[in-house]
Amino acid sequence: MIEVKNISKKFKKNIEKNKVVEFFADNDISFTAKEGEVLGILGPNGAGKTTLLRMIAGIMEPTSGTILFDSKSYKESDMEIKKNIAFLSGNTKLYKDLSPYELLEMCGNYYGVSKNELEKRIKKIEKDFDMSSFINQRIGNLSTGQTQRVGLARCVVHNPKYYILDEATSGLDIILSQIILNFIKEEKKKGKCILYSTHYMEEAENICDKVLLMHKGKIIKYGTPEEIEKETNTSNLRDAFFKLIGGVENEQ
Repeated sequence: MIEVKNISKKFKKNIEKNKVVEFFADNDISFTAKEGEVLGILGPNGAGKTTLLRMIAGIMEPTSGTILFDSKSYKESDMEIKKNIAFLSGNTKLYKDLSPYELLEMCGNYYGVSKNELEKRIKKIEKDFDMSSFINQRIGNLSTGQTQRVGLARCVVHNPKYYILDEATSGLDIILSQIILNFIKEEKKKGKCILYSTHYMEEAENICDKVLLMHKGKIIKYGTPEEIEKETNTSNLRDAFFKLIGGVENEQ
């Protein structure tokens, strides 16, 4: 279980010469994500989704608040937690001079997977993600779709307990998007805890058990898609979001 308690992240920016202002990318965020659950983190660009997920993944340190994985914090169990996390974003960079096989082997070794077990996992991943035609090619020569499959595959090789997926389908075609969505559904069945950030509201309705609707660094609604739609008297999350922020005209 992942528990996020009153997380905030403050930044500074220069707006004029010798004038600096502070702002919150995320402000007092709290929620819980359980095993066997897909929690969608929804909102437009700039809502604070990526900053939030980077803090949860241990890439960025929060200004205040607490993040717990099965009641353990990064301060006391940093490596143990990170070995159980898979983090994927739409712009995740891979080693272009390696082959997918070499990358998976390297990742497996890093996470301490035994040699025999690693060979079995790579063979299964190769089959599950239909990678046999390019498993030994240089990653730098692969297509966008093939590279995305490799990026997803490296998240699976150490059998993580937690998935943190940030805009994982952004810019992908319908086939590749569906591969990732099917993968999420299968990992959920295995009892994995999955955080899934997207600005595609319809996509979230399809796979998420609960959702956080975020706007300008704050949570504006938290619950199941059905609960949110009922409370806002709407029929979908897109309409619910705009009703909660008072309509798109208020953003102009």
